[in-house]
Amino acid sequence: MARPQCGVSSSAMPTERDVDAYLADLPPAQRELLQHLREVIARTDPEAEEAISYGMPAFKRGGKFFLSYAGWKRHCAIYPLSDEFLAKHRAELQGYGRTKGSLHFTAQQPLPDHLIEDLVRTEVARAEVRNRY
Repeated sequence: MARPQCGVSSSAMPTERDVDAYLADLPPAQRELLQHLREVIARTDPEAEEAISYGMPAFKRGGKFFLSYAGWKRHCAIYPLSDEFLAKHRAELQGYGRTKGSLHFTAQQPLPDHLIEDLVRTEVARAEVRNRY
């Protein structure tokens, strides 16, 4: 499996600068796309903390991961993609690439803000349920 384009060590204490460094290593179109994604996620969940996890920018709440994203050679991806979210937005997600757990997008076919916002809300709710048990 290919690795994200920028490999920031996941063992180091993650900082906002680590995410900035990850984005700085991407081609301009991907950098702008993922910076926008980052801003929408942070705006949707102001309590989210940025981190680097598995070499990718990630967001956590209360120290627990709920969402990550990456720039790959031919696309960007956001993780995870739950069955619940996929079912709710099946029609809107037509034409986007995906794997079982990720959604792929490009500068030519970016994710609409409302989908990002709903994905954040969905994953925060799922993480809160997991963290209760």
